[in-house]
Amino acid sequence: MKKLTFGAFIAFWASLTTLLGISLLAPQSGAQDDLLPIYTLDELAEHATEASCWMAIEGRVYDFTRYIPQHPTPPAVLLQWCGREATEGMRTKGYGRDHSPMAWGMLDEHLIGQLAN
Repeated sequence: MKKLTFGAFIAFWASLTTLLGISLLAPQSGAQDDLLPIYTLDELAEHATEASCWMAIEGRVYDFTRYIPQHPTPPAVLLQWCGREATEGMRTKGYGRDHSPMAWGMLDEHLIGQLAN
């Protein structure tokens, strides 16, 4: 019984230490945002073409230029949001359905800055 109790004790503390270590090593999005360049809506509007497509989603700026050919819809669907605040497009897909968690998870690959207030 003592061996079982001791094993459970060690397993508990090992798990707790592992979780604490992972949380300390994981990037914190708020801290990362402080290091990002800040763009205005006017600067964002300069990137409203297929050759340079930037969008702002929930206060962060993304460059989707290289992603346009990979998006599952025709380019025209994304192009209407280039150079604009596009949170509505991400949240509704234009017809009321939110993008998948996988799509939201892909945003960080395209993150280039944050939108000025």
